Amino acid sequence: MKLNFQVEGGNFAKAGVASSEVKKVLKKLGVPPMVIRRIVVALYEAEVNIVAHAQQGIISVDVRHDKVEIELRDKGPGIGDISQAMQEGFSTASEEVRAMGFGAGMGLPNIKKNADELNIESKVGEGTTVHITNYFAKP
Repeated sequence: MKLNFQVEGGNFAKAGVASSEVKKVLKKLGVPPMVIRRIVVALYEAEVNIVAHAQQGIISVDVRHDKVEIELRDKGPGIGDISQAMQEGFSTASEEVRAMGFGAGMGLPNIKKNADELNIESKVGEGTTVHITNYFAKP
């Protein structure tokens, strides 16, 4: 089953729509609750990153019999130093985003903690692609 979502940069009112929809689908499929929680946390953090940092993005979710593969592709500023961005507390969020309660620098670390597999590719000035894989059972 494939699901696709458009994400609008700066639209915090719609942040979380994709992760909520994916949660509903996984519940209907009987995926274990702890697995759903990890998937939804990782997806939500990545979705908010698009809203906070990019002009727009596309989320593609592929639900298979044994795993979920998620690709988030955005058009935004890109990440200059991915290893630095992975450090807890590091943030490039604007003051406006921080004032809304986002941008604490925990997004990428939380994605890493909740993903079985994570790959991030980024080009400064072009955008970022994040690949997240979660298995329903430990491989």
